[in-house]
Amino acid sequence: MSYDQDRQKKRRTTQEGDYVDTSKPTAFFKPYAGREWTISVAVPGSVLSLCRRDDQRTNVVSHIARALSVFSVDEVVIFDDSHPDERPRHVDPASYTGDTDPCGYLDHLLQYLEMPPFMRRTLLPLHPNLKAAGLMQSLDIPSHPHNYDWLPYCEGVTTAGTPANGTGTLVDVGRKNPVTISHDVPPKTRITVQIDENDLSLAEPVDPATPRTEGGYYWGYSTRRCKSLASVFEECAYEGGYDLSIGTSERGLTIPEAFPERKVKNMASFNHLLVVFGGPRGLEFAAENDPELNGMGIVRGRTKELFDHWINILPGQGSRTIRTDEALFIGLSGLRKIWDGR
Repeated sequence: MSYDQDRQKKRRTTQEGDYVDTSKPTAFFKPYAGREWTISVAVPGSVLSLCRRDDQRTNVVSHIARALSVFSVDEVVIFDDSHPDERPRHVDPASYTGDTDPCGYLDHLLQYLEMPPFMRRTLLPLHPNLKAAGLMQSLDIPSHPHNYDWLPYCEGVTTAGTPANGTGTLVDVGRKNPVTISHDVPPKTRITVQIDENDLSLAEPVDPATPRTEGGYYWGYSTRRCKSLASVFEECAYEGGYDLSIGTSERGLTIPEAFPERKVKNMASFNHLLVVFGGPRGLEFAAENDPELNGMGIVRGRTKELFDHWINILPGQGSRTIRTDEALFIGLSGLRKIWDGR
């Protein structure tokens, strides 16, 4: 097949009849309406319990991070679902922790993947946990800059250099030249900035949520660690907590049963949605190992009382188990109708 013939196969027409070249990736980021509402996902440290090698662990973390970014999740909560007596007492933070502190390992690698690549060397020192980091998939989200696109917001890291006018702070935003902000900020500080439209060499710091709330861009996820399942709710950083919570279990309702179309329309007013996934032994196992929930009698079949909805993301599965990193893609795909189109 000739080059011209191949090009013709990669062309399609719009409804107006115009040709669109599809020989190159066409994904790019458009601003949408800013949103105040958020999506949070909680996963347990036991997602790594079936892994025996570091490459297996990094693969699981990479899949989780990809699911979070593809579905525009704003917060990931990592909770410890192991028995309190079995948790490590003394963990050397400078050593490899994939087999001793799975929650810390998850947190470390998820933060690494969310961080724009150009600032990792400055803010994240070399560590044994990151020895296979190069094998993990890129998130390629709007906060990770590309040379061929331009957005009004940037993630940056402050430098020790002096601006040309002698005041303010230089910020490396992953472009050819740094930008200058009028504030004095210590070096090696990660900040979110908004670029001055009239002078691309100038910027001003903004709240990390501003690209989402005002610009309508997905700007990555934050990570939060919790000592137990109950702490996922109790230590929520959002004012008023999560006003819609969903737990996943093979003993729950199917998604169509839990969220019929007439009901979905009335659920679109949530402010902060939380979806909690269990490990290989499920959320009931996490509740069983939570002293606070035990004291309240919320164990086994009563675990569902923690949530507004208790769902089975894939009834009739062909495998004995669905791994948590697989469950994220399946579950979020099915649940997306709750927030899609808001």
